[in-house]
Amino acid sequence: MLSLDELNRYDRQIMVPEIGLEGQEKIKSSRVFIAGAGGLGSPVSLYLAAAGVGTLVIADNDRVEITNLNRQILHWPRNIGSKKVESAREKINSFNEHTKVEIFDETIDDDNISGLTNGCDVIIDAMDNIATRFVLNRAAIKRKIPFIHGAVSGLEGRVTTIIPFKTACIGCMYRADTKPGKFPVLGVTPGIIGIIQATEVIKYLTGMGELLTNRLLIYDGMDLSFREFKLSRNPECRECNTGKV
Repeated sequence: MLSLDELNRYDRQIMVPEIGLEGQEKIKSSRVFIAGAGGLGSPVSLYLAAAGVGTLVIADNDRVEITNLNRQILHWPRNIGSKKVESAREKINSFNEHTKVEIFDETIDDDNISGLTNGCDVIIDAMDNIATRFVLNRAAIKRKIPFIHGAVSGLEGRVTTIIPFKTACIGCMYRADTKPGKFPVLGVTPGIIGIIQATEVIKYLTGMGELLTNRLLIYDGMDLSFREFKLSRNPECRECNTGKV
């Protein structure tokens, strides 16, 4: 049940007809896994906390560096050298005491992903490498929960919502052998993509609107445009082609 403080805090949000008190209760009772506390993880975490998500589970094994500060708004100069997950929890706890933050200073892999996502309703991809995205993709398929994919480079970003066995998955869209590496990022780009990811999560939790399923939304900051590409499941995908529908 929502407290008086929460009713006041989320008043404008509760006024949205498709959310209301029932939707806000659903948001409060949810548990969301965020893979990464960096450029994408920062806006996703803050806006989900602002929306009143009950529990955020954040995993990241990096420490804050000065080069992070152009885009990773959860971290401030005084946090340089600190663990990102601890820096993230500090800010979120200060921002909204009603949101519980569970942190894991771990490298996400096939061995620990099951434990990290235990009891979660949604998995959010806030990573910067394709290998970990495949790990998250497999976890979402195994748990049959949505996977909100986001990626950025320079002034471009992309988002799609994956529903296991119903939509194209990461394996349908990408090759697993793409080499990771350092890439350029304008700080506002992950902010825009992260906010869209957070929007998708809130829509899913409350059941409102139409999700970005089988649609890849491409943002281009150079000409400030959005394009949309239709996606479809690959019948030969080694990730999601298990004979289920």
